[in-house]
Amino acid sequence: MSGAFTLHTDGGARGNPGPAGAGIVLRDPDGTVVCEGGRYLGEVTNNVAEYEALIWGLESAVSHGARTLVVKADSELVVKQMKGQYRVKHPGLRPLYERARSAVAQLTSVEFVHVRRENNKDADALANEAMDTRSVVGNAVWPACDGGQGTLFG
Repeated sequence: MSGAFTLHTDGGARGNPGPAGAGIVLRDPDGTVVCEGGRYLGEVTNNVAEYEALIWGLESAVSHGARTLVVKADSELVVKQMKGQYRVKHPGLRPLYERARSAVAQLTSVEFVHVRRENNKDADALANEAMDTRSVVGNAVWPACDGGQGTLFG
């Protein structure tokens, strides 16, 4: 997508559920990092962490004026659910899916791309750093890079 922002997201949990983190890297159409960050999420499942990262990244993209966006994530489940290829069966994921869809509705165009873990290293590293330190890392503010106040975990 020409002229699109690019968003890399990753969430992970050590155990399922277990201590979890979310990581995002948002780049403008020129490839410059607009914001990046990791956030410790407490004890949640891997899939919840993946959705929290996605929502954070989508809200960050909107707050930075993105109209077109390419989302790259290594969670096949989240990517296929967001593309409408898989149904959201788990009741705990349904509200997160709905929040992600609401954020997508604020954009003109969004493309979801499943990438291999090795092609998502920056977001993965931020999620892991947040888990290791049990804190927020990077310059992205929860829930969005513009200084918004968090509603879930902080």
